[in-house]
Amino acid sequence: MKPGDTVTIHQLLGRIAYFHTLFIEPVLVSSERPGAGEPCCNHKDTAGFGQPNVRAMLASTAWAVLDEIATTVGEHLRLCPDSDHRCCAVCRVAASGAAVAEAWTVTEHRAYGLPLPANPLVRACRTTAAARLALVFTQQHGASCLGLAQAEAPDVGLLPDSSDLPLTGELLALWQDPLAATRSPVVSWLNHCTDLNDIHRVLQQGGTTK
Repeated sequence: MKPGDTVTIHQLLGRIAYFHTLFIEPVLVSSERPGAGEPCCNHKDTAGFGQPNVRAMLASTAWAVLDEIATTVGEHLRLCPDSDHRCCAVCRVAASGAAVAEAWTVTEHRAYGLPLPANPLVRACRTTAAARLALVFTQQHGASCLGLAQAEAPDVGLLPDSSDLPLTGELLALWQDPLAATRSPVVSWLNHCTDLNDIHRVLQQGGTTK
């Protein structure tokens, strides 16, 4: 991976942190579903897949921000119930990405006066975010995860775009192919907004540019 690719990944991780802090956290909607953490691949298989652990690959990298954000969304987070130093780092990134996507999807629906999202939509957003973020993580760090390879394929047809849910839509779109040469990952009309009310006003006016 080229140095410029690492910069782009750091920009996109920083964008998640920025959007969450500025837009989502002040009006975060707690999940009404009970927590039900799934064991990571290292804890699922008694023989052990020997995947890289969290402390070795997350704590000292920019990816740690996903863990930090995921801890702020309460019941949205589905971490390995046996969480310890043996947890798979790839599974941790996937779980954190899923938690962020669910929190953003539900919070945006509430903020824009929309009905709460149906479970298939939330599941598609969670699964897609988990898969796309974890894939980039594995590419950057040369990691692997058998659990990720067996992940359920998302229903892409259910995913929102930026004209429906701007934050969630952009999150999913940017991580689909974050290293594409044509991307300008930190340039969008969202940069001109200061809260979800601003975003809602733009949507009501039928435009996504300023």
